[in-house]
Amino acid sequence: MVGAAPAAPEFVVVIPARRASTRLPDKPLADIAGKPMIVHTAQRAAESGASRVVVATDDAEIATVARSHGHEAMLTRADHASGTDRIAEVATRLALADDAIVVNLQGDEPLIAPTLIARVAGTLVSTPDCAIATACHAIVSADDLFNPHVVKVVVDARGHALYFSRAPIPWARDAFAALGTHVPAGPCAALRHIGLYAYRVAFLKIFSTLAIAPPEKLEALEQLRALWHGYRIVVFETDAAPETGVDAPADLERVRARFATLARSD
Repeated sequence: MVGAAPAAPEFVVVIPARRASTRLPDKPLADIAGKPMIVHTAQRAAESGASRVVVATDDAEIATVARSHGHEAMLTRADHASGTDRIAEVATRLALADDAIVVNLQGDEPLIAPTLIARVAGTLVSTPDCAIATACHAIVSADDLFNPHVVKVVVDARGHALYFSRAPIPWARDAFAALGTHVPAGPCAALRHIGLYAYRVAFLKIFSTLAIAPPEKLEALEQLRALWHGYRIVVFETDAAPETGVDAPADLERVRARFATLARSD
């Protein structure tokens, strides 16, 4: 597993943001403590030490809102198949060098820790044989372990991802046989994947040309395309679970309550 983070890397954060959401329409513009969610996320990114933060969107209003709060925004094509493709367009238009590091931060992460963003970027800087870096934390809840919406990752001795799955991996045969849904700890504990990525620009340029991988299609996990085609992903393990993002209306209310609590403690 990857340990201490390297010193202050140089990196760019790109925040893909689409207005369409089946579970929460207009999600990037949802009000949280008086500001749109996309603005809170961009502020978190700016606090990470990134040399540049760009909101990448195909929606003019999202771009206007980001700019009105002092953040850079770029209107991108509307036909991208994924957020990674949108980020690749931004990297190309910014003329970033092939060895530059770009962090993909989802626009629905208004409570993301800026230090985690920097650590994922730093992990990729210090691992030159990898094309991507991401993050994880130990799973302690059986509900999370067996929840297909919680993505799990198994890593090797160097902290490189072996596989990502919605299934409970690794399968603790003896522990589950004896204790049912008890979550085993130890050197092969289950790890929850955190959907935060850092890429080398050279890989971003290649990604969209790679054929969709069978396990990617089966699991609906885009990162499996990289593994399928032989690209390495290094995984930084953080000690604590990050603050939750916003996927559904209940998440939005929880995040609003969290911001209210933080405001009262200031």
